[in-house]
Amino acid sequence: MKDIIKHIFSALPQWMSSRLFGLIFTIRAAGLLLAALALWGFAQIADEVLDKESQFIDTAILLALQRLHTPLLDRVMTGITFFGEPELLVIICLGFAAWLVVRGNRSQATTLGIASLGAVGLNYLLKDLFARDRPALWDRIVDVRYYSFPSGHAMISMVVYGAIAYLLIKNFGKWSNLIIITTVALIFSIGLSRLYLGVHWPTDVLAGYAAGIVWLMTCIFSLEFWQYRQVSNSKTVAPSE
Repeated sequence: MKDIIKHIFSALPQWMSSRLFGLIFTIRAAGLLLAALALWGFAQIADEVLDKESQFIDTAILLALQRLHTPLLDRVMTGITFFGEPELLVIICLGFAAWLVVRGNRSQATTLGIASLGAVGLNYLLKDLFARDRPALWDRIVDVRYYSFPSGHAMISMVVYGAIAYLLIKNFGKWSNLIIITTVALIFSIGLSRLYLGVHWPTDVLAGYAAGIVWLMTCIFSLEFWQYRQVSNSKTVAPSE
């Protein structure tokens, strides 16, 4: 298979073929597969939401969670959902980006900023596009505004915490397992808290995760491509005599 692709690329200009070939085999196949599955998943969920096919199961899940409500759990879930608030995520991004700049990783800091701002903008665009009303099955204990689909907390948390986890692993690889487990648990808990609090339908949260993964993978691939180009360019520049 590799030889076939090399033969195809031989028809391209030399500089283009070498770069494309290197890029294709540098990007991790797992990441590409994850992005493709997430995009497919979002399309499937969006189709069901538009046709209102998910309304019954969405309602049943929320009502089941509502039966678990206790004053203590209310406070716990309110605290967890705070970790997905846009204001807190902005502060976290600024602080982490500043740390990356101090370490000399400006491209990583830039990628984090683009990922975060892009996630916010894309989420608002999708909310306007679908204009889905939020659940109103009981009196909520938190204030919410704007449309429901996809969940901003789920989507933006996926992107911000996912990007931070990816960058932490690049800098502290030996802690990768702990970083991954902690990040997954945090993102999942934020999504669950939105359901428990009754401010999102389950399909809102799932779609938020899916859209977040697609944008996160796009930003990661962009960073990898940029760093690949930087390394390639540095190898082609001859040292001064």
